[in-house]
Amino acid sequence: MRKNRNSRWGFLVVMSFIFYGWWDWRFLFLILGSGLLDFFAGLGMKRFPRGRRVFLILSILGNVGTLAVFKYTNFFIENANAITSFLHEHASTVSSFLHLPTDIPAVNLILPVGISFYTFQSMSYTIDIYRGQLKPTRNVLHFFAYLAMFPQLVAGPIVRAADLLPQLTEARSPSREQVWMGLRLIAFGLFKKTVLANNFAPYVVSAFSEPNAQAVGAGWWLVMILFSFQIYFDFSGYSDIARGLAKWMGYEFMLNFNKPYTATGFSDFWARWHISLSTWFRDYVYIPLGGNRRGATRSVVNLWITMLVSGMWHGASWLFLIWGVIHAMFLSIERLTRWNKWFGNGVIQRLVRAGIVFTVAMLAWVFFRAESLSQAWTILTQMFNPDIWTGLTASHFLALREVGTMTVPIHICLVALGILLYNIVIVLHDHRTFRLPTRLQPIALMIILLVVLIACVFLRGPESTFIYFQF
Repeated sequence: MRKNRNSRWGFLVVMSFIFYGWWDWRFLFLILGSGLLDFFAGLGMKRFPRGRRVFLILSILGNVGTLAVFKYTNFFIENANAITSFLHEHASTVSSFLHLPTDIPAVNLILPVGISFYTFQSMSYTIDIYRGQLKPTRNVLHFFAYLAMFPQLVAGPIVRAADLLPQLTEARSPSREQVWMGLRLIAFGLFKKTVLANNFAPYVVSAFSEPNAQAVGAGWWLVMILFSFQIYFDFSGYSDIARGLAKWMGYEFMLNFNKPYTATGFSDFWARWHISLSTWFRDYVYIPLGGNRRGATRSVVNLWITMLVSGMWHGASWLFLIWGVIHAMFLSIERLTRWNKWFGNGVIQRLVRAGIVFTVAMLAWVFFRAESLSQAWTILTQMFNPDIWTGLTASHFLALREVGTMTVPIHICLVALGILLYNIVIVLHDHRTFRLPTRLQPIALMIILLVVLIACVFLRGPESTFIYFQF
């Protein structure tokens, strides 16, 4: 029995390492080092319970330190250079007294794919052991089968050890339902990415690479709507594929997206968007800070800290921090005013609230996507220019950009049909709304899946990497 487990875990580890090492084999040492640190830290907490805090600190310092080196080194260097340049220019006496360097060279480090995901996943293992919520595994293959399982390794969802380690203890064969659900998730994940996100991408990339091309503010509203759906379909598509592959292996990963653009409040949005990350920050940052247990003021402070850390998790840039600030600000306003309760709960009121949340989220995406602060400011200035419609012609919408032989109208029609098809499937699977007769459901779903797979082949957009691979 133990031999069979080791063989199964070893096979998963080797295949996952081959998958990750195919990109750059050198970074296998990074995931090995991070994983071994937490594996032995977990065993140390079990063996020496009085020193468990020391092991936890070592684990956190090792993981956060790794992230800091690879992800934030140049960010700190750039800001240090900016500060020293300012002091040399405006406070030369102070700078000369402190002997501050004027130009620290940047460090050319490649950011390992998925480092933010597997680092957080590994770190949650030791935190849960420290809290007494999880018993450490004594088998290193068992641990790495959890940490490095290839479907979610590079872009989530962030799977908790308490959820996956027990599943790995027994050999699993996928049930008929898991095979079917896995096929559905993979097919629609591919559809979201190749047909929807990839058809939006060229216009978004082109607009942000030439920020002055859209001289009319209305054009930028269109671009930001496109990007809002591009990033959603791109990331949720990957999560669906990962969950589908896991089901084919007999395992279950948590739902990572739950129709976030239908959210009727900002807290509701974060309960639906990148759920594995938002719940990670809730459980390991917000609640340990005190959550909402110490009064309204302290809860708002904790919320701001959590959102700022979330912003920095996404990237070493002031743009991501501002993105986090925007969400923190509106989450705080919602918590203090409960504005989303003012509208009532009718259909029209819910649509109004969803429209407000989507608009704010879309404006925040400007900072998430922009290449620089100046570009983000230029875009927002154009979007809120009172004369945004002045000089607007049909060409701004009908020929925003050309890609190959297809122009925007054709793409928009295809994408609109794709979104419609996607929502039809949601309706068909929503037990609270509408269901076909039982005998007709398999036939209808097979037809829809066939159409979706054909669309992935013939209506796919230009190839582009998954957006969240950069994190």
